Amino acid sequence: MNIYVRNLSYNLTESELSNLFSEFGEVTSVKIIKDKITGRAKGFGFVEMSDDNAATEAISKLNGSDVKGRPMQAEKALPPKQRD
Repeated sequence: MNIYVRNLSYNLTESELSNLFSEFGEVTSVKIIKDKITGRAKGFGFVEMSDDNAATEAISKLNGSDVKGRPMQAEKALPPKQRD
């Protein structure tokens, strides 16, 4: 399951985000989205987990939790929209 996470601290690393979610199961990938020009984190990203039940539990437990002073929001990611 792919999880959309937002309201992330700008200094949170992908490794730290992975560690948060790995408490609930195997994390297969983590991507914090960064500005192409400045390289600064935009405050959101994606975490992919191999087990849907573990991902659902992680969302339930981590949504709204304080991560580096900000209440992180987590939810199941929607599929990307088709572009023309």
